Amino acid sequence: MTRKHIDACIRESLETYFRDLRGAEPHAIYDMVISVVERPLLEVVMQRAEGNQSRAAEWLGINRNTLRRKLIEHKLIK
Repeated sequence: MTRKHIDACIRESLETYFRDLRGAEPHAIYDMVISVVERPLLEVVMQRAEGNQSRAAEWLGINRNTLRRKLIEHKLIK
């Protein structure tokens, strides 16, 4: 899957979201998208990194402590 494909999936999902609103005002779209995307992103990357937080953080381009905080926030670790 290329970046272009991921972009297309997100665009399609957002178009569906707006269509489903049927004219209602959206609220906090940014936070909604980040929260919906972040957990599966962390789950898949951690699985591919075989639980190695340092490797996963490197792949994600974030600090290991940031990754750990996000894993705790999403209840993926204790």
